[in-house]
Amino acid sequence: MNLEAWQPLAGRTAVVTGGSTGIGAAIVRLFATAGARGAVLDVAPAGNPPAGWLVLEADVRDATSLEKAFGAAAERLGPIDVLVAAAGVVPRWSSVDSLDLAEWDEVLAVNARGVAATLLHALPVLREGASIVVIASLNAWKGDPHLIAYTASKHAVLGIVRSAAPELGRRGIRVNAIAPGPVATEAMVARMRRREAEHGLPVDEALAAAAAQTALGRIATVEDVAGAALFLAGELSSGISGQLLAVDGGIG
Repeated sequence: MNLEAWQPLAGRTAVVTGGSTGIGAAIVRLFATAGARGAVLDVAPAGNPPAGWLVLEADVRDATSLEKAFGAAAERLGPIDVLVAAAGVVPRWSSVDSLDLAEWDEVLAVNARGVAATLLHALPVLREGASIVVIASLNAWKGDPHLIAYTASKHAVLGIVRSAAPELGRRGIRVNAIAPGPVATEAMVARMRRREAEHGLPVDEALAAAAAQTALGRIATVEDVAGAALFLAGELSSGISGQLLAVDGGIG
């Protein structure tokens, strides 16, 4: 598909939290190719944004920085048509009997409270009829050994989406979530290397095992997730809200 010719987001503005790396950065790249201009909000801005895109420092744990960043984005770009909440963290593996409650608080602060805070401070600058896309996880609907804090946070994200959708729908704003399966981002591979050192499972074997669980025989890519975000951001999904779209290669 030639997005540069089609330009499904031409004339629209988008804000992507966590947009400097990984899935968020892939979404920014695809949105720019699809014609959008916008702003990347990140706690550690990095890289060169596409033409027409701003980079603003913001920490989803800090309400003041979020409010300031959304205000700056709206001042420079005008009302926002698409919001993608992609900022998130994945903790180290830990068992229930060795939970680090400080780490628990940090994971929930970023992944759950951070999404709620993002919606709170984005709403004043969102255009009527805007689309909100939240990056959740397959752990929004299933459990995972050794990832209790992460799983709890993503279950909470799904609750936020399903509660916000009927409320904001009266303003024409759609709210949906994407549930990626394992995606071999640099951050995920780094976590796998740490787990290899701690638990002895080689990275290539872990990736192969993840791929073997899917119907497609491969794990999803950042581009796969970005494509789903583009679909949910645009007019082709105008009748969809309050949904969780799995992008996982077909994990049963």
